[in-house]
Amino acid sequence: MSEPVVLLKGVTAGYSRMHPALKEVDLEIKPLDFIAVIGPNGGGKTTLLKVILGLVPPFEGLVRVMGEPPEGHSRTKLGYVPQVIPERDFPATVLDVVLMGRLSKKRLFRGFTQEDRDIAMANLSELEIDELAGRRMDRLSGGQKQRVLIARALAGGPELLLLDEPLASVDSHAQDSFYNILAKLNSKMTILMVTHDVGAVSSHVKSIACINTRLVSHGESIGKDAVNSAYGCPFELVSHGVPHRVLKAAAENGDA
Repeated sequence: MSEPVVLLKGVTAGYSRMHPALKEVDLEIKPLDFIAVIGPNGGGKTTLLKVILGLVPPFEGLVRVMGEPPEGHSRTKLGYVPQVIPERDFPATVLDVVLMGRLSKKRLFRGFTQEDRDIAMANLSELEIDELAGRRMDRLSGGQKQRVLIARALAGGPELLLLDEPLASVDSHAQDSFYNILAKLNSKMTILMVTHDVGAVSSHVKSIACINTRLVSHGESIGKDAVNSAYGCPFELVSHGVPHRVLKAAAENGDA
């Protein structure tokens, strides 16, 4: 068995010891997993990402990313795409933004090489937006900006890609294409994605973690009781004609 990419044991973390965002969380993410993290607002999903990134140290418990503490060398192997996309004027071009992802590979005050530019353009091509390289970032649609930020995260050559609500700015027509791109990326890296789009994502990811301060469930399928427990209320999955794995276990028991 290969070493887990992410290992959390008994992790309690957040911004207040009295009211932690995460409590006694155990989580193991295997290499090349594509895991969706679901749960209600305020349930600790974004805090989980920040714990893995080493931005929020836990009050208690063990955190290992690729066998190391998250504040160690493993940080250079992580790519992170935040949920919030800046809306103010941002005169940098798309290529400029993606090249920022190469800064961790550079010494301070050194310019970018042709290799850096070739890698940045290859990442833009992989995200199917290479034709936007010369466009200003603040002239793009929300979905285009999101792809640019993913290309920036990929520019450093990560082994683990962390996405916080990546579809928040992507219209429904572009979502299938977006998932296909993530599936292609998943062939060479582990992906952890925070999302509220439970129904759509369940037919694309390999596993699902349901969290509401505590980790309620984690596996290839999640039953209806686990989802209800995480959201704190009865949960109904609306399907659009495509069978979803999120309630597979419950369906087999006749509960869905």
